[in-house]
Amino acid sequence: MEKEPAAQASRADYITPDGAKRLREELDWLWKVERPKVTQGVSDAAAEGDRSENAEYIYGKKRLREIDRRIRFLTKRLDLLTVVTSPPSSTDRVYFGAWVRLEDEAGEERVYRIVGPDESDAAQGWISLDAPMGRALLGKREGDEVMVRRPAGDATFTILDVSYQPLTSDL
Repeated sequence: MEKEPAAQASRADYITPDGAKRLREELDWLWKVERPKVTQGVSDAAAEGDRSENAEYIYGKKRLREIDRRIRFLTKRLDLLTVVTSPPSSTDRVYFGAWVRLEDEAGEERVYRIVGPDESDAAQGWISLDAPMGRALLGKREGDEVMVRRPAGDATFTILDVSYQPLTSDL
């Protein structure tokens, strides 16, 4: 029996193939480009003498710690993530990776994509499945009304379309 993505693992552990690729590219860039560059800068600054008063050395060491912290985070996170490569068996419902066209109470339409927290981006309309809107939409289908509790107040949306292919917001 095939499980729907929401039942397979912790919701926060999902990522799209593109999202995983971006995280791997960031890790690769930090490890192969940024860290060697900063390490060389620290080495050059250390060669100049007194390290206690050398701002380039102090800031370089701080930047190295930040880079190393991010590398550790990305390495651990990528090990935990489940890359979702195919849509669920029930494509008429909202699950991870779905594009959803909604209409609000004022009749305005919006398109959102349900993604993992590592790739949410409000500017693109990509919302985390852990966000209030994402949680409210999960499992719903076209025609359903969804009430979302928001800091600005409760709002009701009607689901106009659910797809696992990109929907355009241009009408």
